[in-house]
Amino acid sequence: MTESTAAQSAQHSNQQLLRRDVRFLGNILGEVLVHQGGNELLGIVEKIREMSKTLRATYIPEIYEEFKSIIATLEPGVRRSVIRAFAVYFQLVNIAEQNHRIRRKRDYERSSGEAVQPGSIESIVSELKSRGVPGDEIRDILQGISLELVMTAHPTEAMRRAILDIHKRIADEMMQLDNPTLTHRERERLREKLLSEVLTLWQTNELRDRKPTVIDEVRNGMYYFDETLFDAIPDVYEELERCLAKYYPGVKWHVPAFLRFGSWIGGDRDGNPSVRANVTWETLLLHRQQALEKYEESLKQGLKLLSFSSTLVNVTDELLASIEKDRGEVELKAENVWRNDAEPYRVKLTYMIERIQNTRNGSPKTQSRYMSPEAFIEDLKILDRSLRNHYADFSANTFVAKLIRQVELFGFHLASLDIRQHSKEHEAAMQEILAKMGIVDDYASLSEDEKVKLLHRLLDDPRPLTSSYFDYSESTQECLDVVRTVRKAQDEFGPRAIRSYLISMSEAASDILEVLVLGKEAGLFRKNSDGTVHASFQAVPLFETIEDLHAAPDIMRSLFRVPTYRQSIDALDSIQEIMLGYSDSNKDGGMLTANWELRVALHAITEAGNEFGVKLKFFHGRGGALGRGGMPLNRSILAQPPHTLGAGMKITEQGEVLSSRYSLQGIAYRSLEQAASALLTAAVTARNPQSVLEEHTYETYMKSMSEAAQRKYQDLVFRDPDFLLFFRESTPLPEIGELNIGSRPSKRKNSDRFEDLRAIPWVFAWTQSRYLFPAWYGAGSGLKSFLDGGPERLKVLQDMYAKWSYFQGLIDNLQMALAKADLLISKEYAGMIKDDTVRQRIFTEIENEYQLTSELILQITGQEEILDNVPIIQESIRLRNPYVDPLSYFQVRLLKELRETRERNGDDAELLREVLLTINGIAAGLRNTG
Repeated sequence: MTESTAAQSAQHSNQQLLRRDVRFLGNILGEVLVHQGGNELLGIVEKIREMSKTLRATYIPEIYEEFKSIIATLEPGVRRSVIRAFAVYFQLVNIAEQNHRIRRKRDYERSSGEAVQPGSIESIVSELKSRGVPGDEIRDILQGISLELVMTAHPTEAMRRAILDIHKRIADEMMQLDNPTLTHRERERLREKLLSEVLTLWQTNELRDRKPTVIDEVRNGMYYFDETLFDAIPDVYEELERCLAKYYPGVKWHVPAFLRFGSWIGGDRDGNPSVRANVTWETLLLHRQQALEKYEESLKQGLKLLSFSSTLVNVTDELLASIEKDRGEVELKAENVWRNDAEPYRVKLTYMIERIQNTRNGSPKTQSRYMSPEAFIEDLKILDRSLRNHYADFSANTFVAKLIRQVELFGFHLASLDIRQHSKEHEAAMQEILAKMGIVDDYASLSEDEKVKLLHRLLDDPRPLTSSYFDYSESTQECLDVVRTVRKAQDEFGPRAIRSYLISMSEAASDILEVLVLGKEAGLFRKNSDGTVHASFQAVPLFETIEDLHAAPDIMRSLFRVPTYRQSIDALDSIQEIMLGYSDSNKDGGMLTANWELRVALHAITEAGNEFGVKLKFFHGRGGALGRGGMPLNRSILAQPPHTLGAGMKITEQGEVLSSRYSLQGIAYRSLEQAASALLTAAVTARNPQSVLEEHTYETYMKSMSEAAQRKYQDLVFRDPDFLLFFRESTPLPEIGELNIGSRPSKRKNSDRFEDLRAIPWVFAWTQSRYLFPAWYGAGSGLKSFLDGGPERLKVLQDMYAKWSYFQGLIDNLQMALAKADLLISKEYAGMIKDDTVRQRIFTEIENEYQLTSELILQITGQEEILDNVPIIQESIRLRNPYVDPLSYFQVRLLKELRETRERNGDDAELLREVLLTINGIAAGLRNTG
């Protein structure tokens, strides 16, 4: 058997196991359906499923009409159960696929022997060794890279936490099916437990009865730290140090903290009136509490592990002296006292536990608590040195070293919290503050140059701008309260608790300087009498629209020319953070144009930074959906031009992406391992750039294609007066707002303008209706504009796809979007549009562009079908579609009924509930929906 044949055989065997699991869970669901609704319910579900599969294979008008007739004539109670059956099925399939990812990794490691898994940490370290990269250079690379993954509360996770908890239990139990040592009775018991869990899932309300509060969202984000991240992230560091020691022996490695998590949840107030300064403070307290609780759990575990007796081993004098110091400073609660003095590690741990508890409770006796994470780490290092002194290295490595790493990563603040607010809020606050101080009557009316000069002068002036004797408007007072909360957080939880203040819709240098002036009022910025500058936070511009991306390089140059602002950057390691928005740029210009303009902006802003000797850290605001820059984490890192990595990068992780990547330990580890490997790969590439010879020519071609794609997109979206009507009536946009999946409103203002619609519901609605419009529309026209230049140009695009990784990634993302879109189903949604002329004209326009884009991509890639290059995903989409289709037909039918009822000034809560159930089901079936 050849190596390739063996690999194909292993892949086939793996797929068989996945099908086994799907079939197993499907059969259990069938039993639950019979148990709850009798054989009649199961029979209806099976008939609809079989008809849907048949129609997918071959369109037969008679079956199609019967299929629609069954859906239209089901009585409401049965209809609701059928919808839920398909929705629950997808939840179970998703669990099976997640477990299968973990199984594939384990199978690879078990069967590959000495072979190294692609994308693993060991693969990149071994490659560096084989290329002759010296250890000193790797150490230098590790000192210079950083990746921060930032959780956001963007509402694209349609499932409740209670449902996700059930999923976790089902996943854990399904893992046991692969245990070959299980007896027949143990397998039966396992099956009975799974039957109970699926029944519980069936009888648990999948819809929220209210919108989550901001604190609900904070707790949801913290769930992932508790379940997986607190262990998975340190495991990545441990594996990297293991591999470095293996391939570079004789060198003592301690990898710096280059991979961390941050959060927006509780700090992002842009368009969310519920995020106030007090909510941000409560968020910080919850973060600290969870971090300290995790440390307390670990220390109590240490009580069980470190039972070494001083009658058998020689502990260090340092450890004994620290215990004596503890006795003089800490009064132990009765339950914490360890009675056996011959077990010094346990005695020491009781004092450490007491200190952690006192820290969590805010004990007024400062000597009895840890005043900083560094003080806690020092105690842990005392334990570590003593253990190694009597050769208990294994205990030091497995317990103490991991806990030290956790404290290095999570401190007492768990995750750095970013603040975000819209630029107009700061301008309005400055208008009021400056008018009350008599500095300028109408700040907003000043020219940009006048604003910059004034703000620079105010930053140089040590005098405050605000007074406790003035009454400010609620919005201005909130702006001041926020910066004071940032200062309080840094004092209480450490400087890493909050460092970045993001400014949405940054359109000018003054937008950034305004935040720095506000920060000055809280002591976050200060110009000292000797001319030096103190800065403990940074104002971070967020460039979102195509127009803002164009303006960004010159805006940054304007900022870097302001002497005091430049000093503020120098005070923060000469690093300027800049955020780029993938969602609004796509909504503004379409997928191809946004993708291109973001790349151009990365290059141009990096060049601006180089001119002024400023290192840049780019923050990539990606969503989960293809239309919002969504892609696997490692690919999103490798997609960046290596020279733009600069001082590191940040990436948003949001919505259903969090649960798909971080709800299970094995998948969380694999995602983070691949991210670390990709980051190292990109850093090495940045040092040894390998440019494509024709890249400059290719970029010229891309520019012209982008311009044509943007024209096509904006002609429909912005210049067709009927487009918004088409969008609202042919998608479930109005109903998505009733799903209670996020605390933030779906629109920035109470407005029906397209500009005020948030990018998330925009993408979510198009995905539900199976158009996936934002992820591909306009791209075909952009490609065609180039091909119209002559028949030889097809070969040029084929060469670009083969040689240029950027273009290859772009085309492959388009393939994914086209494969998930289904315009036959979308046509059903278009049937809800009342105006026949509008429906026919715009749907035909969309349909023609879809056909054009699909045809051109097949010509460029040389494939027979879309996604032939990724057969596993192609097959997954093919298998899912027959199960998603019935939910789509149900949704269209229900939307028509609900809207007709509401047009008669009525309402139907049960009908709305069924619509929302279909939204949940389709989201589970298509995944990456928002």
